[in-house]
Parts: sequence; C-alpha cells; structure tokens
Amino acid sequence: MQDKPIPGIRPDVPPSGTGCVECLAEQHGWWLHLRRCAQCGHIGCCDDSLSKHATKHAHDTGHPIIQSFEPGEDWFYSYLIDAEVRGPVLAPPHSHPIDQPTPGPQGKVPRNWQRILLAAQRG
Repeated sequence: MQDKPIPGIRPDVPPSGTGCVECLAEQHGWWLHLRRCAQCGHIGCCDDSLSKHATKHAHDTGHPIIQSFEPGEDWFYSYLIDAEVRGPVLAPPHSHPIDQPTPGPQGKVPRNWQRILLAAQRG
C-alpha cells in the first residue's frame, strides 16, 4: 500500500542550495537559521532572522509547509494551521553543511549580530 501524497509536500524535490536564496543574493544578507519549503525546496531564513525569507516565500507562493534545514532537526511546520506537522523524509541533503556556521553565511554576519536581532525583536 502506497502512502497518500500530503498536500504541500513533495519528497522528491531537492533543496535549492545550502543557504537562504534571497540573503545570498543580497550584498549584506545573513541569517540565523534556515528553513526548507517542503513543496519546492526553496531555502529561506527563519522568522528569528532579520529578513524572514522562508515565511515571505510561503506567503508569496502559497506553499504551506516548511521543514527545518538545520543539522539534527527534522521537524515540519504548517503555516495553514500554525503548528508542527508530520512529514516524510525529503530528498537530500537534509540540512546545510555541518561546517557552515550559524548564523551564516561565513564572512557576512556582523560581529554584533545578537544585538541586532534583539533590537529587531523589540521593534
């Protein structure tokens, strides 16, 4: 018996790369943690990052489910129900490289990154 497809998840689609697509395209872009769109493989930065590209991607495309793209994490999250959900194993790789720093990418993260994120959270 074959598993039924889960709307918003395409297990056969590989990730778009090893870092946030939009942050890497920006001259000074950087992220705290990475998230993977479970439908198209887009890698975006998390909501604790300044730019929140994973959530922007979900809103712009209607792709409802992300998975953590951090080493050792395999949880899924649905924007539709605002909760963690279960999902299948996605196409590899399952995280950014272990030697890729967090936050990243190497060489673009400001020295005072913690202060910057704290100020952004406070609004």
